[in-house]
Amino acid sequence: MKIKEFLGSTVLDKNANEVGKVDNVDFDPANGKIEKITLTLQKNIFSRDELEIDFDDVATIGAYVILNKEIPKPEETVEATIEVEDDEE
Repeated sequence: MKIKEFLGSTVLDKNANEVGKVDNVDFDPANGKIEKITLTLQKNIFSRDELEIDFDDVATIGAYVILNKEIPKPEETVEATIEVEDDEE
């Protein structure tokens, strides 16, 4: 597999929960081995987070990148606006 095929791959944790997509790869130029991968976690349409994973935590690479550990889902924040009407009597 070429790096350009690896980038954008869907990442699943060991329980087959979708974690995110491969965004970047860090490798050691001395030995050419991948050290870390950066995942983009899609929270919603306008918000994204990143998560860095050690390459040792990757179990398999194929149609999906499957990790050998569980990744907790990021906490979702919800914004709410409350309007209060003044009763003028």
